[in-house]
Amino acid sequence: MKNTFKVVLIVLITTVFILVLSFVFQKDKEKKSNESGGETIVQEKNDLEKAEEFAEEMKPKVEERLHKIDIHNFIKTITFDKGVNVNPMGYIIIRGYINGNPEKYDFSASLEYRSKEVGTMTFSPELSYRFKDWDKFKDEPELKENYLKRLSEKEREQYLKDIGEKE
Repeated sequence: MKNTFKVVLIVLITTVFILVLSFVFQKDKEKKSNESGGETIVQEKNDLEKAEEFAEEMKPKVEERLHKIDIHNFIKTITFDKGVNVNPMGYIIIRGYINGNPEKYDFSASLEYRSKEVGTMTFSPELSYRFKDWDKFKDEPELKENYLKRLSEKEREQYLKDIGEKE
């Protein structure tokens, strides 16, 4: 009976010892993950701040590119949205709109940090049509006619004013 008691006591002490060790290691592991998690968050904030500063520096280049594309001198004002996005490929994306109309004339531009260049730009369909050079389609006048037919009379008049074909 004394031998059985000794065996049970040894098993009990060993089990308690293992539980205490696992508890200590678990707490240590949680502490390390919290420390690195905090550093990661700070690093992300610093990267986002750098991206926002870079976007501010690049806004004049984006404006220049927009005016270069605007063959009909449609652009009166350019407004940039606050904040930036960084996509998984590392491009910084800024968004904005033209002539105070964010619903109709919005755009986005991807900025390349390493080369300090404006990359791809995308436009809403309405804005894209304001930049279209119909002279390139002189052999196919029905393209422009078909586009104009799908617009209401008011929209058609506005479009023709926007591209400088009507006063």
